[in-house]
Amino acid sequence: MKQAGATIVKEDPQRVERAFLVGVEMPRTDADEAREMLRELHELTNTLGIPIVGSTMVKVRKPQARYLVGGGTAESVVEQANECDADVIIFDDPLLPSQQRNWEELSELAVIDRQEVILDIFAGRAQTREARLQVQLARAFYSLPRLKRKWTHLHRQRGATGGMGMRGEGEQQLEVDSRLVRTRIAKLKEQLKEVRQHRHTQRSQRMRKPVPVAAIVGYTNAGKSTLLNTMTDAGVFVEDKLFATLDPTVRRVTLPNRQELLLADTVGFIRKLPHSLVEAFKSTLEETFMADFLVEVVDATTDQLEERLETTRDVLTELGASEKRMITVFNKVDLVKDELTLRRLARKYDDAIFVSAKTGQGIEEFRDRLALELSHGLERKHLRIPHSRHDLVARLHRSCAVLEQRHEDDAVYLTADIPKQMLSELAAFFLDSKENC
Repeated sequence: MKQAGATIVKEDPQRVERAFLVGVEMPRTDADEAREMLRELHELTNTLGIPIVGSTMVKVRKPQARYLVGGGTAESVVEQANECDADVIIFDDPLLPSQQRNWEELSELAVIDRQEVILDIFAGRAQTREARLQVQLARAFYSLPRLKRKWTHLHRQRGATGGMGMRGEGEQQLEVDSRLVRTRIAKLKEQLKEVRQHRHTQRSQRMRKPVPVAAIVGYTNAGKSTLLNTMTDAGVFVEDKLFATLDPTVRRVTLPNRQELLLADTVGFIRKLPHSLVEAFKSTLEETFMADFLVEVVDATTDQLEERLETTRDVLTELGASEKRMITVFNKVDLVKDELTLRRLARKYDDAIFVSAKTGQGIEEFRDRLALELSHGLERKHLRIPHSRHDLVARLHRSCAVLEQRHEDDAVYLTADIPKQMLSELAAFFLDSKENC
């Protein structure tokens, strides 16, 4: 795993194969929560495809500058990792660049933290050009204060070039490395600007179409993509792993009241999500604050329900979308064996919908709820449509709830509940009152 030279562009790939995980119980952290976070780090590491050979939990009464934990605890962790023949130690809590360097010098192993694991998952899962650029930018920002590090670790697995994990010889080489990374950051920002401008044009075209949008949000692996597939046959990749999908998907669904709705899947949230990734994926998450309302998907089987709900609300607040109307959907109810648990959830969240996106249970109720939510934005109007505009009549039937219709010699007269997005387009055909019909 040790670096053999001072190269800027590419390291000799060497795979990290055995991980030792370290959970951290900080002064204000509940012990049960810390253990749950360690279990989540286990899932994240599995998602990366790195076998786990051992783990431990350490308690920090007061964070220490050198190792985060005390020196004796640090030596104990290294001893346990060596006994397991680990080649990488992964911390659940963020480590400062200096702390990572100190740990690597002490252990002679690669030492990383939760943030870097998430970054590498994102790097492997991003599919669109914009998502890949965003990940590269986040990784470059993460690497900049860490150029003195001894290991390239995870990024060598992919034969990565440039970016994170680069080491130079001496201060002069470090300055060269730093300048290269800053140049890379500037170039990535410029490329992202171009891609975002293109996406903005596409979104503007879509927003001109009178179809409301609902964004599906929630904790990672709650079943958001499965729900989108069930509702729309979207064909989005689904896997029982954290961050199975990163790129946004938007699909159209027709509701029981005949109104059309765009459902937008978004990247899942997670506790301790690196701020750089929240920033980098704001464009992916823009669907949340561009949407008319949100659909919050919750895993009904998790023991950490409240904590995950809090994480979702915190990220939405950071995105400026916390005031949006929201429908809460508890998913995976088919896996909840205790009926009492579901009844308790139903009493506590009496306005929520309970579904199984996998089996289809509760999906029709969810469709009805979406239609009801959209009805709040409908206005009942009486219209006179000339016979020459039967395209508008067809569109009203396709996108609105048509309550009455009659054909006269001069025109077609209708009464319909119309989405606000269509009002300006149809204004020329409105009648003042039903009496005018």
